[in-house]
Amino acid sequence: MKKILLTIALCASFYGFSQDVKFGVRAGYNISNLDFDDTPFMENKHRNSFYFGAFSDIAFSKGFSLVPEIQFSAEGAKAEELNLDYIQMPIFLKFRLAEKLRFGVAPQVGLKVHKEEDMMKNFAYSGVAALEYKISYSVFADVRYTYGFSNIFDDYVSAEAKNTNIQIGVGFKF
Repeated sequence: MKKILLTIALCASFYGFSQDVKFGVRAGYNISNLDFDDTPFMENKHRNSFYFGAFSDIAFSKGFSLVPEIQFSAEGAKAEELNLDYIQMPIFLKFRLAEKLRFGVAPQVGLKVHKEEDMMKNFAYSGVAALEYKISYSVFADVRYTYGFSNIFDDYVSAEAKNTNIQIGVGFKF
């Protein structure tokens, strides 16, 4: 009996909570670079690339929401050895600043894909700040800045660098 009541209560709470959930996709342009602590051991030019992903926007009130995402992002620097492609998962807290403007902050974890045994760590931790402008009911444009908290190189490598990234893109809410 307890299991049945718990199941009913859980389903009812999900139903009530899910009325303020929207799903969407976003994509755009990346401008990324590596922030070395010392002089880089190779040429360190920025890398221009792309990102794409999906999200859910869980509104707690008219001015505050939780937005978990998953995205692919090609980052790092221009040199092939410094290309870093990630599957990332930021979890945003977004705040409404005006009718069409929202600000968000998020911790982000990234899993490196595509390369193995390249002297780079497989996980990256970073912080993200975002500004989003609502164009229409379902279309928005956003700009984000990401700064890496962790060194991208393996512990046995004597170099230390953090990933930085600017994303400019558009999104669509269903």
